[in-house]
Amino acid sequence: MKSAGNGTGTIVVPDAGSNLSKKAQVADMFNHIAGRYDFLNHFLSLGIDKGWRKKAIAEIGKINPKKILDVATGTGDLAIAAMVLKPEKITGVDIADQMLEVGRKKLIAQNLSHIITLENGDSEALPFETGSFDAVTCAYGVRNFEHLEAGLKEMNRVMRPGGRMAILEFSHPKAFPVKQLYRFYFKYILPTLGKIVSKHSNAYTYLPASVMAFPEGKVFCDTLTRCGFKEAKARPLTFGITTLYTAIK
Repeated sequence: MKSAGNGTGTIVVPDAGSNLSKKAQVADMFNHIAGRYDFLNHFLSLGIDKGWRKKAIAEIGKINPKKILDVATGTGDLAIAAMVLKPEKITGVDIADQMLEVGRKKLIAQNLSHIITLENGDSEALPFETGSFDAVTCAYGVRNFEHLEAGLKEMNRVMRPGGRMAILEFSHPKAFPVKQLYRFYFKYILPTLGKIVSKHSNAYTYLPASVMAFPEGKVFCDTLTRCGFKEAKARPLTFGITTLYTAIK
């Protein structure tokens, strides 16, 4: 697994032997596993991921947002979960076209295409005007940014003053025995099951490696502050398996 320091953590890429940028590798990886992503997402998290998304949506719900942006939306699960807030418009962006196609099929099946739009978009150069959204969300996508702070600054830019941000990201449990069980699961079980089901050799070895390299907790809150956010907070969920980060502009 290829890595290098970037000032906020370690850059981990899916394929150490590739000459492509991290961004290109991530897009290619998710395009390859798009058809099996939703199943693996729920299966490998034992369905707990649905509850995590509900908590993230509840956080941005505190300001009753009408326009919501979901960055690294993937197949649109978080965007769909945000429908409970009854917004006027939800926009999801992602760099993996095949993930977006899976998401659009879900929107059609649930008759949500008139509210939720999924489009190709780069987190580091979001195609929206400054202050366009009341709330910005991202679930398990920021660790995939090639340049973390560039992406966070863009998320801040497109959010209006007084807007609210919610980010979900995996983290490292600290307490015994969850810490030990989690590491065993992440190092051995998840990569094996992920490779068998996804038919992709790197995707589910990249996942734990990228999680271990991610600057979590206070370090990430400090990063959010540097990128223009205020009142950045980290809330560990499910024994610290994941963390919900919130902030305002």
